[in-house]
Amino acid sequence: MTDIITLSNPDWDQQVTTAEQELAADALERGNVLLFPHLSFLLQDGEGQFLSPTVAGEGKNVSLDPANGLLRGSSVNDADLLQRLQFMMNRFATSSRHLLRSLLPRYETGLEQARTSFRPTEIAGRRTSWRKDDTRLHVDSFPSSPTQGNRILRVFTNVNPHGQSRNWRLGESFEGVARRYLPSLPGPIWGADHVLNFLGITRRRRTAYDHYMLQLHDRMKADLAYQSQVAQRACEFQAGSTWMVFTDLVSHAAMSGQYAFEQTYHLPVNSMLDPSRSPLRILEKLLGRELA
Repeated sequence: MTDIITLSNPDWDQQVTTAEQELAADALERGNVLLFPHLSFLLQDGEGQFLSPTVAGEGKNVSLDPANGLLRGSSVNDADLLQRLQFMMNRFATSSRHLLRSLLPRYETGLEQARTSFRPTEIAGRRTSWRKDDTRLHVDSFPSSPTQGNRILRVFTNVNPHGQSRNWRLGESFEGVARRYLPSLPGPIWGADHVLNFLGITRRRRTAYDHYMLQLHDRMKADLAYQSQVAQRACEFQAGSTWMVFTDLVSHAAMSGQYAFEQTYHLPVNSMLDPSRSPLRILEKLLGRELA
């Protein structure tokens, strides 16, 4: 079962000892959540106006693409306000990078920043398809964004101004999930990876690893008996706290909460302390062949 490892960092760029760095990386790679209960992201003057679900329109979040700086998903039309929203999200992205640089320096050379997300919408009660329903236990895998074996490391901060916690469920180990579902999963269709990429359905080629990860994601969410019966625990992330987790490894579900930031990073398996703990190596061990 996933553990919550609490660290006392009050600042995003606080210097930590080598022993603390190794402890943090080891805990993450073993499938635990790092919680920083006193690490908050403070909004600047005027940014409080973005704490409204209308900022995301009909969607669940606003995203910032680091490749071109473009915002997506925002209903804000005013150019000046859009710039301020972009600046706020950039500040969070920079803060999260400072945290990783001080706490996980071994990851620095391989770490690739992906999208930054601002989530002003309440999770509970949001209507969506079962595949996009994040209140169901799952491991992260995205249909249009294959990672080709790279890890998905995410940093979250709860900025709810009313003190509302962000509530998750945490489930069984990744190897437990894989052993449960792998025997019944269909293999990749030959040539489908190139067709999907050629048609623009995926941003890059979907490897066999990506195929199985997406199958696991979908099978977990579709299995309602599994959702209710598998061993799991509830956890609360309080307002003003930050947490970090490999969401491709840790079975999780976001049940309720409103107003949070999230930063995604991709990490090559070979940048890990122990690559054998990655989903890629676990699946390769169970299937007996290379997947990426």
